[in-house]
Amino acid sequence: MPDTGFPAAARTALADTQLRRNLHVATHTIRDKRLRAVAEVPDWEELREAGRRIKQHAMRHLDEHLETLEAAVQRAGGTVHWAADATAANRIVADLIAATGEREVVKVKSILTDEIRLNDALRARGITAHETDLAELINQLSGDTASHILVPAIHRNRAEIGELFRRHLPDAGDLSDDPRALAGAARAYLRDLFLASRVAVSGANFAIAETGTVGVVESEGNGRMCLTLPDTLITVMGIEKVLPRLADLEVMLQLLPRSSTAERMNPYTSLWTGVTPGDGPRAFHLVLLDGGRTNALRDTTGRQALHCIRCSACLNVCPVYERTGGHAYGSVYPGPIGAILTPQLTDLHGGRTLPWASSLCGACYEVCPVKIDIPTVLIHLRGRIVAGGQAAPRMEDRAEHAGMRAAAATFRRPWLYRLAQRVGLPVARRLVRHERLMAALPGPLGRWGAVRDLPAPPAETFRDWWRGREETP
Repeated sequence: MPDTGFPAAARTALADTQLRRNLHVATHTIRDKRLRAVAEVPDWEELREAGRRIKQHAMRHLDEHLETLEAAVQRAGGTVHWAADATAANRIVADLIAATGEREVVKVKSILTDEIRLNDALRARGITAHETDLAELINQLSGDTASHILVPAIHRNRAEIGELFRRHLPDAGDLSDDPRALAGAARAYLRDLFLASRVAVSGANFAIAETGTVGVVESEGNGRMCLTLPDTLITVMGIEKVLPRLADLEVMLQLLPRSSTAERMNPYTSLWTGVTPGDGPRAFHLVLLDGGRTNALRDTTGRQALHCIRCSACLNVCPVYERTGGHAYGSVYPGPIGAILTPQLTDLHGGRTLPWASSLCGACYEVCPVKIDIPTVLIHLRGRIVAGGQAAPRMEDRAEHAGMRAAAATFRRPWLYRLAQRVGLPVARRLVRHERLMAALPGPLGRWGAVRDLPAPPAETFRDWWRGREETP
């Protein structure tokens, strides 16, 4: 996974006013609905804590739970495959499809398969993968990539989608932009694919170690069509999705729908255990992907990122995501969770700028259903990157680091701090562009100041105010 170069990508996104408008409307709508849905649950905070404890336990004993899961899936008639990285996972899936003789497959919405670029790998093997989730279909038809965990096409409005469908879907020449009409056109297009496809590929929201049960939750019903009609079902799952007990679903299936779609319960929750003669697929394969997850697991602070249940609540409250959109993150995991997950999946070799791509306001922690302390992990990863010498590749960065070291030395010495105030405040006041904010900083400090609003210095310092207070009779 390459470095994302978030600052440059963010500047491009900020210039797209239509993108910002689409994101503002969508994220505010989702989070307002979520607030109402969560307020209905009197023990919501207790549920969050239960979810945190379940995921914490699962990660601490991940090796045991994965072995238990493998044995349970095999007892139920399924086959388990282990993949160390994306290349291995793509090869396994392509080989399994090729063994069936099929050249087309239907897919359930899966962020993980986007992460490993499965569709591209299958295309290279002469296999066509058809996305069946409405938003994923939109992105596939437009050649676009996902920009949100829950709503991958959140960056597009209905007028753009209508134009896209009129160009690409059969018999859609006079299609209107009405959401019902758009959904109906997609449903008609997909129906033949569901009935004809003999192989399906899915991700997984959860897998239960004790029973070998795998689960997918979705809102449209397209996933259920993929999970029940084909002869062969191939599920690609990150190893962090395992839960110890079936009873753990009681907690997760209360947390996830309210945090993601603001629904009391998920419209379509599909659970299956291996193969059942005469019912559903006749062959089930579970591909368990590491893909850098053990890199994250080694870090006792950073491993919280593996607790994520992909609800996207943190994206919808993040002021940075709302203004830049998901594409600026250069990853299928955008927003605050992507800022801490993506770098760790590559052991900090990729996405080095992402821990600086989210603010430390704490809103993401407050809405996370499993209480991932994203602000703490952001600071932790920043420290790791700086300590590893990976954050200063350019002269501007070295100048910024030198400035930070000088500031630290100044703050440690009261006499030097007072001197800096006397010398620096008159200069800083000359840079005020209006009554509240400063203009661009001079020299190498300009790059540092360009990505943050700097408040104007006060008319008098706290020390001067305090001194005057003491002198007042």
